[in-house]
Amino acid sequence: MTRQHIIDRRLAGKNKSIGNRERFLRRYKDQVREAVQRAINGRSIRDLEKGEDITIPKRDLSEPVFGHGQGGTREVVHPGNKEYVRGDRIEKPQGGQGQGSGSGQASDSGEGEDDFVFSLSKEEFMQVFFEDLALPNLVRTALAEVPEWKSHRAGFSSDGTPNNLHVVRSMRGALGRRIALGASSRREIKELEERLAELRAQPVTGDDALTRKRAAEIEEIEAQLAHLYGRMKGIPFLDPIDLRFRSRVKVPVPTTKAVMFCVMDVSGSMDEQRKELSKRFFILLYLFLTRHYDKIELVFIRHHTQAQEVTEDEFFHATETGGTVVSSALVLLDEIIQARYPTSEWNLYVAQSSDGDNWHHDSSRCREIIEQKILPLVRYYAYVQVAQTEQNLWDEYLALSEMHKHFAMRKVLDPSQIYPVFRELFKKEGVDA
Repeated sequence: MTRQHIIDRRLAGKNKSIGNRERFLRRYKDQVREAVQRAINGRSIRDLEKGEDITIPKRDLSEPVFGHGQGGTREVVHPGNKEYVRGDRIEKPQGGQGQGSGSGQASDSGEGEDDFVFSLSKEEFMQVFFEDLALPNLVRTALAEVPEWKSHRAGFSSDGTPNNLHVVRSMRGALGRRIALGASSRREIKELEERLAELRAQPVTGDDALTRKRAAEIEEIEAQLAHLYGRMKGIPFLDPIDLRFRSRVKVPVPTTKAVMFCVMDVSGSMDEQRKELSKRFFILLYLFLTRHYDKIELVFIRHHTQAQEVTEDEFFHATETGGTVVSSALVLLDEIIQARYPTSEWNLYVAQSSDGDNWHHDSSRCREIIEQKILPLVRYYAYVQVAQTEQNLWDEYLALSEMHKHFAMRKVLDPSQIYPVFRELFKKEGVDA
């Protein structure tokens, strides 16, 4: 059996082989992944939608080599020897470094060459950042984006409901059927009527035999005409096969717009560390959505006892004191959706972050608002608690997550847990977190 090898020689930018670049990325996957994780530290959410310069230390690029160990008896013949014979002792070079050119650069780490730096494209950056992930509940769709189903005309069908009956098409089909089925009979009728007219037009003679013969033929023609007329009348005026109904089919119309709502508690109990955990989760969700939508809008809603829509800078850096009423943010969220983002044009995603603290009489109202007003409109609702203590808000949300598949909740207590929790929330079906 002959083995065949397929070599991909397509060229990328600057005549670099795509195959070689992919092998390089696979080989140094760990270093690339670490660099991508570091890239989010100094950027805002929107600025993360670009590539990154990756530095690979020189020590990680070294190739394994074979060398002779010290010791043992070796006889080596060096080419170009004109000064020494066997048995001569050769003095060591002065300085112990040989007679090299000494062109290497000084380094405090013992390495005289710079690290290798290359640019990671936006597509490669996001591929590394979101590998093995998929938007929830998109496996059943035919497109990568979330489709909106719209009804379109698809001609006519032979079955359907009475209210979709097309009368003109049905009558046109019935007329065509009657014409087709009665064509041969009408042709025979015409020929027989012409023959009957000829017989009746012949003059009467005294020959009785000829008269009887003509009368018999006339009688036979009249009988055939009666039979043909009866067959013509037997053709139904309207048959079930003539009926035509308007047909409409639903086709997926991809929507390429999405809006991401970032909801965060900024009361006194939310310190800077918890806000930083929340920011990292929001960044992950934003970058995740950029892989599936052409246009993404961000809406930032912060709340303590009252909620307001703010800019990204105010969302993450402004400080507040006082208590917490989470339902104020959910009411504002519903109002913004109703006013600016109809579900027929936008795919809605909500990411909420809180330390779990809430006015105890308000948590049940939060559950009611989310279940009745928000969940029917959004594609996915993700709640992250950045504190360990479980309070009444966690209990109410836990009941929601058990009843609604597109509502998910997790705890995040350390920056190292952000990515694993995100993978668990948005993992592909059948892929372990």
